[in-house]
Amino acid sequence: MRILIVAMRSIHTIRWVGQLKDSGHDVHWFDILNGGYIKEWDWVTQHTNWRYKLGNFKGRYLIKKYFPYIHILFKNSVEKKFNALINEIQPDVVHSLVMYNCTVPIYNVMKQNSHIKWIYSAWGNDLFFYKNVKGYREDILEVLPQLDFMFADCHRDIKIAKELGFRGETLGVFPTGGGYKFVHYDPSVIPLPERNIILIKGYEQRFGKAIQVILALKNIEDKLKDFRVIVFGADDQFHKAYAKIKDVDFIEVKGQMPHVEVITLMGQSLIYVGNSISDGMPNTLLEAIIMGAFPIQSNPGGASAEIIKDNVNGLLINKPESVKEIEEKVIVAISNRMLVNEAYLYNRKLRNALKYETIQYKVLRAYCSVKNGSHKNNLNI
Repeated sequence: MRILIVAMRSIHTIRWVGQLKDSGHDVHWFDILNGGYIKEWDWVTQHTNWRYKLGNFKGRYLIKKYFPYIHILFKNSVEKKFNALINEIQPDVVHSLVMYNCTVPIYNVMKQNSHIKWIYSAWGNDLFFYKNVKGYREDILEVLPQLDFMFADCHRDIKIAKELGFRGETLGVFPTGGGYKFVHYDPSVIPLPERNIILIKGYEQRFGKAIQVILALKNIEDKLKDFRVIVFGADDQFHKAYAKIKDVDFIEVKGQMPHVEVITLMGQSLIYVGNSISDGMPNTLLEAIIMGAFPIQSNPGGASAEIIKDNVNGLLINKPESVKEIEEKVIVAISNRMLVNEAYLYNRKLRNALKYETIQYKVLRAYCSVKNGSHKNNLNI
């Protein structure tokens, strides 16, 4: 089957598409945001560096920043390029990864080529947040009925899609980047009794609420003397807000880090805290589970509750902007070692469902069901 992937260049895209290697499918990638060639994909036909009529010329970013009305004259049309690509390669399936960047822009072309099967993957904030944003909502309502199949990273978004007009078939609910190769993770896992790190995801941009976690921990600093508190992935908004908070010298703040270093930290952490007002199924939550850290996670729209049973294998934050609630959750975790130990054992079993080979098998079955018309809606994690 010839599959045309429409996606932006990202680690999630690289991992998801990687599942198709040696599967017998002829895989093409339309680099819709012109992010550039992916060296790991020597087996994928990559359609990239198409955006500019003169190629990726020097100075294009300066022109875009200071002279946007001139910059647009140098750009090729997404619709025209995609339509030409459809005519050139004649795909059996088009698979759009995420809604606004990779599904909405090709809607008109796909509507004119309704004989081609169209798959959509709902990731992150795709539907849960943007369904309530004017402009975005109208596009979502227009596009969803045109789609034939969809994947999602949580069951919540399958439900939302159907409520908003999706009439196609569900191919399954899987992590955005597919499963996890434990051979790369397990060497960084240390025994639970040796762990003393409370690890915090440092996102504060738009959806992230890491500062609420900082304020909560500041209030209970006297209870944290036996722990190292580390923030990872701190973004610019976090740094600006954090600089205004006094008496938080006990917290170590790290900026963007290579993924392998984040995984190493998780394998040394007793507790992981992720807090946001909107998300799908957080990849860092899944990685915390795999690495044995006790998860305390916000639960926008009930997505995190699909994998965390509150007070069993983690704790759910119901009000991500409530410093008091976060404070209470952390106190429960640091004072109830039995809960943390039992959650560790529970999650050791749970993580088997996240194994790379397990997810890949189900994903490939889903693609084959599209080809053969033999889909059965039972391919979830």
